[in-house]
Amino acid sequence: MNEQNAGGVRQRSVEIVVPVYNEAHVLADSIGRLHAYLEASFPFPFRITVADNASTDATWQTAIGLTHRLPHVHAVHLDAKGRGRALKHVWSQSTADVVAYMDVDLSTGLEGFLPLVAPLLSGHSDVAIGSRLHRQSAVERGPKREFISRSYNLLLKAGLAARFSDAQCGFKAVRTDVFRALAPHIEDNAWFFDTELLVLAQRNRLRIHEVPVDWVDDPDSRVDIVRTAVDDLKGMGRMLRATLTGRTGIAAVPRRGSAPQVPATRKTAEVTPVQAADASTSSRSDHLEYAS
Repeated sequence: MNEQNAGGVRQRSVEIVVPVYNEAHVLADSIGRLHAYLEASFPFPFRITVADNASTDATWQTAIGLTHRLPHVHAVHLDAKGRGRALKHVWSQSTADVVAYMDVDLSTGLEGFLPLVAPLLSGHSDVAIGSRLHRQSAVERGPKREFISRSYNLLLKAGLAARFSDAQCGFKAVRTDVFRALAPHIEDNAWFFDTELLVLAQRNRLRIHEVPVDWVDDPDSRVDIVRTAVDDLKGMGRMLRATLTGRTGIAAVPRRGSAPQVPATRKTAEVTPVQAADASTSSRSDHLEYAS
């Protein structure tokens, strides 16, 4: 993934994670569309990693099949649910300069991806988020989801002095070296992971870049709105206490202009598609499986 240009200079690269849970019915189409779009128009080396969060349907087998057919697609299986858990695992071990994620439904227009990651690749910013609440965004969703989203972000502004506009949009990116410094301080492994990442970034004076997006609501969304709202309120209370006690300051956060520190290889061994296919039919006693 870390390729060199004609002059022998290593090109900056991006790893895009797509967390999934029981998405076998849409996975092949969505990853196929994403892969085709990036191959045709994205000017940097990239990897797409499907992160299977303990699916009980054919998601893992479908993901393995995609690694056979599409050269830039990899897959990882975790035995526990949680979007934040999947992102923390893959992002922490990535060899790319920038790590990103998007939802499998591709609700966010893909033309927004390069504007999302470009400021991170150039060193201008540290974290980037798609914002459905930006005045230039074009959003199609029901009034209930719109009300909940706006109310949540207003609570973040009032309770945590958030200066970012949309904490929960499933379209984010971060410099890999910055994420490694923040990751040990992120406690949530589910939906509040995004908010916690952004609050820590803001508290440590990192630059958060916002991109207006075109976004179409997914009617098949699996999010439990009530449970997620309760967990988010608990998370906000925890972050407020951490802020008041000074526990959100992180001394080791890299600053813009510093050379990104990425490992030469993943800590988790990668396996061939054939090995991964064999592993998928086993009892899955290991914590995770990886297909590349």
